[in-house]
Amino acid sequence: MNSPPETPSGAEQSDAELLAAHINGDPHAFSEIVKRHRDRMWAVALRTLGDPDEAADAVQDAFVSAYRKAASFRGEAAVTTWLHRIVVNACLDRMRRKSVRPVADDELIEAAERDTPMPDQTLEREVSMEVSAALKLLPADQRAALVLVDMMGYSVEDAAQVLEVPSGTVKSRCARGRAKLAPILSHLRNRSDLGRVSSAKGAELRDG
Repeated sequence: MNSPPETPSGAEQSDAELLAAHINGDPHAFSEIVKRHRDRMWAVALRTLGDPDEAADAVQDAFVSAYRKAASFRGEAAVTTWLHRIVVNACLDRMRRKSVRPVADDELIEAAERDTPMPDQTLEREVSMEVSAALKLLPADQRAALVLVDMMGYSVEDAAQVLEVPSGTVKSRCARGRAKLAPILSHLRNRSDLGRVSSAKGAELRDG
């Protein structure tokens, strides 16, 4: 007698298969999705919000929302894109609830001077802190676009899917955000490590 085919374990199933299993009542499927993607979701939330506690709460809210709304996933985008969208929206909701006002360029420069790192920090730490401090002062939509494209290494098209806006809008938000960051990060321009701190770390987290 032939044995029935074995059901793939969670680690062997695709994200879409795990999500379908969760919808069909598998009590362990969603935990596997969380295990696979929590680090990347955390990176996006932390870079967007700039506060570990706020980021942790946003990721938790996002995964709870994804758990409850799994049946609404239509499969038009990858599960990772769908999760990123929920996380980014959770971050934006938190930023809007804080009613963060747009910051003028001269205030950005003053903030950069206040947030100068201590001398004993490594170069990578210094750059990361300064970039994070500057990002926190951007409007929410520009910050989200820059985090995805410049720090996490997503293409404009993929970021547009996550943010649910046209590619041209992502390009415009990134351009405006970069223009505001330029005055306060100009002193980093000659540091060759700047690009590696943002793009290399982002690619590592994105690709898992």
